[in-house]
Amino acid sequence: MSSFTNVLLVSPLDDGENWIIMRDFSYVTNGYRTKNKDKYSINVPLGFITDFASIPRPLWWLFPKWGKYGNAAVIHDWLYWNQSIPREKADLILYKAMTTLDVDNFSKRLIYLAVRICGESSWSENTKLKQKGVTKFIDLTKIKAGQIHYQKRPIRTRIQSFLKNHR
Repeated sequence: MSSFTNVLLVSPLDDGENWIIMRDFSYVTNGYRTKNKDKYSINVPLGFITDFASIPRPLWWLFPKWGKYGNAAVIHDWLYWNQSIPREKADLILYKAMTTLDVDNFSKRLIYLAVRICGESSWSENTKLKQKGVTKFIDLTKIKAGQIHYQKRPIRTRIQSFLKNHR
């Protein structure tokens, strides 16, 4: 059976949109790589920056950035940034994680459909950002010392600037 192995612990960043993972966070799913019950573990490291669910603002009334699916959204953010597995599998793991969290079928299916249809642009954007040296981590030594200072420009601004200059 799939499960989250510990409680998600985050702290908001001063940009008002992103959160930092304050403790390693993991999800274990069954049957990812094979048809049998092999377990596959996804480990989101301390210092990773997430925006939870990347839902457009006009839809927040229906699906806020944080909801019952929040833990699954963090795992999905990590998989989209890390890109250690194919995007299709990352989206499937999001669906499985929402099932683990008992997200209702309507919400789960709609969110899954949205990432299948619209997720390619985020996946490609993350690839380009990493190639240009953009990071979604905060220095671990600063976290341990209690000196969390996020970059002046929010990640959205950095991403928009990058995309504007590289189209």
